[in-house]
Amino acid sequence: MRNNRIWAGILGVENTVVEAVEFDDELACVVVSVRPTARVGSRCGMCRRRSPGYDGGVGRRRWRALDAGLTTVIIEAWAPRVSCREHGVVVAHVPWARHGAGHTVRFDETIAWLATHCSKSAVCELMQVAWRTVGAIVDRVWADTELSFDRFAGLRRIGIDEISYKKGHKYLTVVVDHDSGRLVWAAEGRNAATLRIFFDLLGETRSTQITHVTADAAGWIAKVVAERCPDAIRCADPFHVVAWATTAVDRVRRGVWNRARAKMVPLKKFGSRGRPRAGTGNGDDPHREQARSVKNSRWALLRNPENLSGKQRVTLRQIELHDRVLHRAYLLKESLRLVFQMRHQDAIVELDQWIGWARRCRIPEFVALQKSIVTHKDSILAAIEHGLSNGRIESVNTKIRLITRVAFGFRTPDALIALAMLGLGGHPPQLPSRNHPRMSQ
Repeated sequence: MRNNRIWAGILGVENTVVEAVEFDDELACVVVSVRPTARVGSRCGMCRRRSPGYDGGVGRRRWRALDAGLTTVIIEAWAPRVSCREHGVVVAHVPWARHGAGHTVRFDETIAWLATHCSKSAVCELMQVAWRTVGAIVDRVWADTELSFDRFAGLRRIGIDEISYKKGHKYLTVVVDHDSGRLVWAAEGRNAATLRIFFDLLGETRSTQITHVTADAAGWIAKVVAERCPDAIRCADPFHVVAWATTAVDRVRRGVWNRARAKMVPLKKFGSRGRPRAGTGNGDDPHREQARSVKNSRWALLRNPENLSGKQRVTLRQIELHDRVLHRAYLLKESLRLVFQMRHQDAIVELDQWIGWARRCRIPEFVALQKSIVTHKDSILAAIEHGLSNGRIESVNTKIRLITRVAFGFRTPDALIALAMLGLGGHPPQLPSRNHPRMSQ
């Protein structure tokens, strides 16, 4: 096998002729001189259409390739320009790199795979590239990946949610496909205008084909869904609904705690020398004991009964005996949670009974909560009937948070979105020349 064929295999280039291989002593790297074959030469770098030559360009250019062992490898070639009838005068296409990139395709693919599996700082250290370069490469790879498939094809049941990606109220709106579990779309912002961009990309025909939409109770989501896919069944996320009840219980608990604190007898202060005389010290204060007990009961009230520890069960029993209002709030929370575990027909009856109980309970927090439940009653029952929740989208959000932490921040959300789409969009990047099946252990 000739040396040029060996180097073509090492570089992983196709439709490329290796002309010479030299070692640059000044840069301590291998420089491989190449040229495209006649079949792929003289083409527009943007649309790949064959075009007449314009000039020789700026001379010879260099592209970073994958290292050969511990040695950096550079590809060097002429970069003539062509005159495309659509894009004008542009640099001619080269088969080993994307248009406008300073790295080979195989180098980009390796960086993209590493970025989805390890931290950005580790990628920079291993591949000897700058921090911003990783983000630019991820953008390029996702742009090509996005063109290779229709990410909006077959959407029927979707989940919509927002996620904070940076301090200062910086949010992303994300859309997940319930059937495949993949991330379909993400964009910066959390408002109606941002969500309308998704439906604009989806198109009117496909928007009308959406059958189910899960989301929290955000008004801007419900507004856009009603505009763009009015026939879709809107399902309230059970986790968010139960979270409303747990928040109401915690507010009741804090109210009881504050009232007990207000009734406490102030502690007497004594000097630092000796003990106070008998009968002059601080006596037992039932209000202080109640305040201490209620303060430490938070997790006993919020956890599910099957997950309670023995000490927390004792705490709940004490609340039942000494504070009927707080215990009633706890029972209301648990009754609402159990509604989501029932069959649809049973849930309809039970939810109506719960609303009536909450309306008459004389606990302001739950009287206000039942009004919200009445407002979203149809979407709550739809979630129970169809067995849908935002569980999948919360899982995707957790992975996006992990990507954000592993990457140690992004200057703009574009690189984060591209990396999330690469890793969670159903078409992850592949390592070059790794086509063999994974061997079983």
